[in-house]
Amino acid sequence: MESAVKFQSETIMETFPAMGPVKTTIIGKETQEKKDASVRVADDMNYELTERMREYRPEHERMLISLCLAGNAFKKVYFDPSLDRQTSVFIPAEDIIVPYGATNLEQAERVTHRMRKTKNELRRLQVAGFYVDVDLGEPLMVMDEVEKQKAKDQGFNASVDGRFQILEMHVDMDLAGYEDEKDGEPTGIALPYVVTIEKGTSTVLAVRRNWLEEDKLKFRRQHFVHYGYIPGFGFYYFGLIHLIGGHAQAATSLMRQLVDAG
Repeated sequence: MESAVKFQSETIMETFPAMGPVKTTIIGKETQEKKDASVRVADDMNYELTERMREYRPEHERMLISLCLAGNAFKKVYFDPSLDRQTSVFIPAEDIIVPYGATNLEQAERVTHRMRKTKNELRRLQVAGFYVDVDLGEPLMVMDEVEKQKAKDQGFNASVDGRFQILEMHVDMDLAGYEDEKDGEPTGIALPYVVTIEKGTSTVLAVRRNWLEEDKLKFRRQHFVHYGYIPGFGFYYFGLIHLIGGHAQAATSLMRQLVDAG
């Protein structure tokens, strides 16, 4: 924990200096016009991150402490219609699900974000037109073993959760009627979409195009950022918990041998 606090305190000073977290770089020949533009961009971005996006720094600090302990942490950067602005939130590693064999977020065939929303939060998004306006009834109790253990460790009752579980899947699909075409013929290429489902009732709340309309190559828009601590052998990184695990087992084994030996 001492190492985690030290890592968090040093990293937050590096990523959030007194002048603001955003710095600009001029590419190509420097002119006074470019310098003035770079200053305006930096000032505007620093204002957005420090003043308007009030959650940015607290979420960044939460991400850092989770990053060094678990080895992995994620951020989701998107436009929130209920706030009417961009937002950047921390996502624990257990709430991001990728297929087995994926090496990174960019190459993963599917990235699923598991969210919990209250009935009022969901209703606000339905009224805003972000989700389809359907009656989902009362939230159903849907909780896996990871969530139950995490709730237990934090002192919560895992059997009581009055929120909906929402699965937002960033996936490639070949939708009938919206096929990718070349020279007027379907190519069979799956295109990137965002499909949102309420898990308790399996109701589809939204299906959205996930590429820029002017992008001829139709590349997936990436809303997630993956932070890693120590590189591992696959998608996931190692953290301090993984490093100390072997030492803890060795110390326990040595202590038992000493007790057995008298």
